[in-house]
Amino acid sequence: MNILAVDTSGPVASVAILSGGQIAYEGAAVNRLTHSVNLMPMVEEALTRGGFSIEDMDLFAAVTGPGSFTGVRIGVSTVKGMAHGAGKPCLGIDALEALATGVSGTGMGEALLCPIQDARAGQVYGAVFATGMPPVRKLDNQAAKLEAFMERVLATKQVLAVGEKVPLCFLGDGVQTFREELKKLLGERACFLPAHLSFLRPARVAALAEAYADQAGDYLTLQPKYLRAPQAEREREAKMKGTTELKGTAP
Repeated sequence: MNILAVDTSGPVASVAILSGGQIAYEGAAVNRLTHSVNLMPMVEEALTRGGFSIEDMDLFAAVTGPGSFTGVRIGVSTVKGMAHGAGKPCLGIDALEALATGVSGTGMGEALLCPIQDARAGQVYGAVFATGMPPVRKLDNQAAKLEAFMERVLATKQVLAVGEKVPLCFLGDGVQTFREELKKLLGERACFLPAHLSFLRPARVAALAEAYADQAGDYLTLQPKYLRAPQAEREREAKMKGTTELKGTAP
């Protein structure tokens, strides 16, 4: 099976091709250009350097979130277009699960993986997994202030079941922002994986796509999965709420 996977959910635009269970190409770009400018040239380069055509692909995959609203839409729209044009199935991959996939099976024992992304406004996108391939989910994706997220993590039955001595290992771009706060909240139980493991490599996305290939559908089934409304919608809702409250105030 040939799989083309893309990720534009965060600051890095990336593309990978998995062929026969082996990585045939992997590339990433971090620059001042937008994902909409970077992505298609990267796809073309992946196909050319890998010796493939679009028609050679059996499955297309894109990260569907959580992450940047605009970034997610770019990746999803690109994959929808390729899948529709090639008449091939496509599949959405969870960003947090893909992050956890990068360290599964690395001899971490009972440690729980806590991928976190900086969701801005003092919030994180986070989840909890046990190691495995695919990773074993222990807590569904959350969008919350860090302290509230950690309260949910520590109150989760699956986390309580492993005991207080099992470390919680954090990875993802949220670590840089919230490392010190996590240390204060968890003490020695908090561990932080090396920076290179926090990069959501597209090869991980492709590997998960292969694992979940039987769940693929046509291009109409591929949709972004957001954990909260976009900022513009939140601001509009707050404005409308304020207007309604103002109208209801007695003169």
